[in-house]
Amino acid sequence: MSSKQGGKAKPLKQPKAEKKDYDEDDLANIQKKKEEEKALKELRAKASQKGAFGGAGLKKSGKK
Repeated sequence: MSSKQGGKAKPLKQPKAEKKDYDEDDLANIQKKKEEEKALKELRAKASQKGAFGGAGLKKSGKK
């Protein structure tokens, strides 16, 4: 009665992915994407620090 059926089954190991050979155009595109993502991250960090856009928002004059 000592079978190994209870509990979680171990996941099967997947074969390692082969390294791809990139040419100059592919490498340039990858580098460009990384730079864009980095710039977006910085902009998000700045936006989160400032809070609301423009400060007070719309102002009402009170006149009709």
